Amino acid sequence: MDELIDIVNLEGQPTGNACLKSFAHQNGILHASVHIWLYTKDQKILVQKRKNTKETFPGLWDISVAGHIGTGETTLQAAVREIAEEIGCIMPTNHLNYLRIWEDKHYHSNGITDHEIHHIYVGELTLSLEQLTPQQEEVAAIKFIDINELSSDCNNPQLFVPHPREYYQYIINTLKERF
Repeated sequence: MDELIDIVNLEGQPTGNACLKSFAHQNGILHASVHIWLYTKDQKILVQKRKNTKETFPGLWDISVAGHIGTGETTLQAAVREIAEEIGCIMPTNHLNYLRIWEDKHYHSNGITDHEIHHIYVGELTLSLEQLTPQQEEVAAIKFIDINELSSDCNNPQLFVPHPREYYQYIINTLKERF
């Protein structure tokens, strides 16, 4: 689905210009997204499997919830919206902790150049898997995994979206601190 998104600078701040997501992807224009990593008290991490129909990284396991920030939306508004859309959970804003930004650029074989500033959040999920409703258009499956499973499997490009190794290591270390 195409949407209007803000063009951002390297600090993730809107420049005052916007474009369609498809245009940003066709031209490698820097834009913003949210990455939300959800964990449980029993030290499990929610991951989602991308639908095989996704334009990028189809069929791979990925972040708990992620998505683009719409024009005029704050990072927190986008995080709460994406959580509701992708897993059917109304997450109180005070359950989300903002960590930092992360710049990433992927060149895809289908011509998409995804140049993003990811605004990273972590949050404790208090619902069971059965209480969540994956978005049928985007999410093929969801599951909880152990931090050690994430640590060993995240570097396998046949299983997980190939985010940079440093990104995954940062996430794993941050989550371990919360356990």
